Amino acid sequence: MASGTVKLAAAEQAYRTIRADIVSGVLVEGERLTEERLSHVLGVSRTPVRDAIRRLTHEGFIERHSGYTTRVARFPEDEMKQAFDLRQMLECYACERAAQLATDEEVDLITGYSEEIASLTPPRNEDEHARMTEANEAFHRTIAKAARSPRLIALMSLAFDVGMVVRTYRRYSEEELIRSAGHHREIADAIRARSPEWAGSAMRTHIRAAQTAAGKAAARTSQGIAEDLSDTRTPNGNIAVDAAE
Repeated sequence: MASGTVKLAAAEQAYRTIRADIVSGVLVEGERLTEERLSHVLGVSRTPVRDAIRRLTHEGFIERHSGYTTRVARFPEDEMKQAFDLRQMLECYACERAAQLATDEEVDLITGYSEEIASLTPPRNEDEHARMTEANEAFHRTIAKAARSPRLIALMSLAFDVGMVVRTYRRYSEEELIRSAGHHREIADAIRARSPEWAGSAMRTHIRAAQTAAGKAAARTSQGIAEDLSDTRTPNGNIAVDAAE
């Protein structure tokens, strides 16, 4: 039992560290990852690293290629457009349903998350950015739950690329973060007002703004992808993995 608990803890820590480095841009799009190198840098065996990679692949942060090559996921322009188009259709519908079907408790939760996001915008450090990202995920997750549609939630889980959403949000400019916080507040207000039309419209504006920000972030990333990275940790303790197999 103790051995299993240690393995679980190591896998969770590996997952969180690698995920954080992908989100923050320490590990860049297209960068090659190897179990051997990651296990060396993290100071754990390859088994928890393998578990972390499997989980991150499922979430869209990592992609596997032929020959067992593993890389930080890239998001081609057309694929990104499709993802946001699907997100708009599904989340706007979820928002409209939530405005009609959310319980008072869920409305309070949605409002609370929007206020937390606003209070952390713009974030002053990495901890605040992480808390803001968690509040953002909880905000959208609560709206989906409040839509009272298992079928819709199933479709959203298939259509949404968590990696794309989180990484895009992490790379917003200060102006984009402030605008996004305003969108969250308006969406919460519309749901509290029990106005499906307003809620759907506010969510549509929010997602289109996110798509524009994602395009800008992708352009910045494509210009800054490094060919070679050091295999040492950065001063803040994050991973820096070289591109050698």
